[in-house]
Amino acid sequence: MLTRSQIRTLVELHGHDIIGHRHMRIERACYQHGAVTTFAHSIRVACLAVWMADRLHLWRRVDLHSLIRAALLHDYFLYDWHDWDDGAHRLHGFTHGGAALRNAIKDFRLNAIERDSIACHMFPMTPKPPTYIEGYLVTMADKISATRETFSMDRFSKPQLPPRDGRTRTDVVKGTVDAAA
Repeated sequence: MLTRSQIRTLVELHGHDIIGHRHMRIERACYQHGAVTTFAHSIRVACLAVWMADRLHLWRRVDLHSLIRAALLHDYFLYDWHDWDDGAHRLHGFTHGGAALRNAIKDFRLNAIERDSIACHMFPMTPKPPTYIEGYLVTMADKISATRETFSMDRFSKPQLPPRDGRTRTDVVKGTVDAAA
């Protein structure tokens, strides 16, 4: 059985291009559930999906690379659904799988397993269930993580997040843009 450290190493190995992508700055700057950012939630889902595959002895049936990539991109919708937007995010729970898939296709090469897992991860809120076992693992890991994050007592003490445009708080005060952004 894999340890937490081994699982984290696998997620970093198979998801390094996603984790390091510039659009992940947006995910790091938006809360998803409670006091957890969309980025941290995606990492948690990837780790939990790998843990479940390991504990259920599914290695002969699961494409680990696709599982990790789909889990990291399942919420790649690149907006803060908590922000007021004249109601465009009102149906976020039903529509964000499609938004995540559209954004992921623009930034990464995805195979059929990854595309289906991202698009269908909100089943049963969306009518189509996942086609592949990887999609079911992402769906279950997402539901478990979201429930834990939503009901965590940490949700009452949210730390301030960096600005979504890549600037630091100091840069915003000074009116300058960080050269790294």
